Parts: sequence; structure tokens; C-alpha cells
Amino acid sequence: MGFLDRLGDPNQRQPGQAGPAQQQDVADQGQHEYRAGSLEGLPDSGRERLQRMKQDIARGFFTSDLSVNEFLLVKEAGFEPLGLVLGSSIYHIGFQQANWNQNMEMQVLTQAMYHARELAMTRMEEEADQLGADGVVGVRLTIGRYDWGADLAEFIAVGTAVKHAGGELHRAPGGRPFTSDLSGQDFSTLLRAGYRPVGLVMGNCVYHVARQGMMQSMRNIGRNVEMANFTQALYDARELAMGRMQAEAEALQSGGLVGVRLNQASHGWGSHVIEFMAVATAVIPTRDDHTIEKPALVLPLNG
Repeated sequence: MGFLDRLGDPNQRQPGQAGPAQQQDVADQGQHEYRAGSLEGLPDSGRERLQRMKQDIARGFFTSDLSVNEFLLVKEAGFEPLGLVLGSSIYHIGFQQANWNQNMEMQVLTQAMYHARELAMTRMEEEADQLGADGVVGVRLTIGRYDWGADLAEFIAVGTAVKHAGGELHRAPGGRPFTSDLSGQDFSTLLRAGYRPVGLVMGNCVYHVARQGMMQSMRNIGRNVEMANFTQALYDARELAMGRMQAEAEALQSGGLVGVRLNQASHGWGSHVIEFMAVATAVIPTRDDHTIEKPALVLPLNG
């Protein structure tokens, strides 16, 4: 497994990624790659829940976090909801010292934030595989912090596992269930237009933004002036996150990305350390023509 790459060739490094030493550090952390049929990392209660869900599916019962409209549109698109699947990882985030006057990526923190999400995503995919799903729609990635310790965080991936009603295989290359953070409405529109999702791809970068020197601060008093140091730092960090996201999409042999979101948060590290996160759904075409239905006028009847 390469640095910050769930799906690609570990020998292909992207610009700004860590070298062999950092890659070995990541390998030593015991990261869990997707394996069909695996239940590694799932507690006994989770395995019992999956067994109950299989019995529920056999009798036609499902669970879902889809809204009513999303549920009906996913059904109309030819997919049957099977059950709510999730993956979780409580992760200890390490420490890295930054030079106060230097723009730099905090690679220790970048790796921790990425691979904690990777563990959660992989466990969610393996739960979907246990249910015989083609994929997971409406995926949400969240981070929770608790009072147990400032360096601990729980990373959660949750979504609704779905299976094509006609038996058509819609899994991603390599046989893993597809994942998507699109809403039920967007998922249905995408399929009708001749595309399908193959995976939720992501890239991140935790970056230290250098502090400004006292003399420079004094020279800027009362002036309109671009803060070039800050501009360059944020630009570089976003570029690293977006490049890693695109590398994942290319590893999936996708035709493009939809619904790209760029998020940033400091996660309690301080005002000058920021994580930039890029996430999107990678898609591939299913036919040559991509017609979009004309919108229809809908009038509410509730006054």
C-alpha cells in the first residue's frame, strides 16, 4: 500500500508524498486492506448484527438512513436497500513538531488522519460485502472526539448498502463494493444519465502554516497587502490533497469525479496546523449517450 493510496500501486509516488521511510512507517501500523469475506476488526456484537441483518434481508426487511424521497428514487433506479453498514476506528494521533516560521506538511498527522478513515471505510465495505451488496450509497465520514484523551479520535464511515434488483454487477474494479457520498436523488440521476459510481475517493494533507515575523507584521500595519506566505501555504496544502484524491480515482480506472468537496479543520492542533480534505465520487460511463431528462414543473398542493 502506497502512502495515502487505498487503491493504487505502492511503487508509484505522487508529488509531495512521503518516501520509502515514511511508507514503511505506515506499513508497520498494521493497516487493514479490503478483503472479500473478511470480518477482521469487527467485534462480536457487530458480527451478530450482520447475521441478524442477513436473516432480515431474507424475509424482505431492510434498514436505511435514506430519506423517503431518496429511498424511492434508489428503488426506481433499480437498486434494493439491504441495510445500514458502518465502519469505525478509534485512532491515537501521534505528535509532530513544526518549525514556527516554516510552511511544511505534517506527514505524521497526515498519515494518521488518512489511515484512520481508511480503516473505517474498509470495514464498512466489508460489512456491505457480507450482505451481498453491490455498493454503499449516501456514505458519511465523521470524526468524533471524547474525554478519554486529547490525542484520540473516532473515525466513522456509515451508509446504506444496496444491491441491483436485476442482478447486474455494479461493483468497483477488483470486486470491492462501490461507495458513493451522493444523495439518493443524485445517485438516481447519475444512473439515468448513463454513469455509475465506482468509489468514494479522498486525499488529505495536514499542513503547518508558518507564523509571520514581528518585523513583517509591523510593516503590514495599516496596509492592504497580500499575505503571500499564507496564500502559498494554503494553496500547496490543497494541491496535495486534490492530487492524492485524483490519484485514487485513476487507480479505480474512473472517467472522472463528481461532487468534489474541499473541507478544512484544525482538529484542536492549534490555529496554524490545518487538515485539508478532498473527497468525491469517482464515476465511469455505462453507455455512450448521456441524456438528461428535462425538468418538470411541480406545484405544491399544500397552499
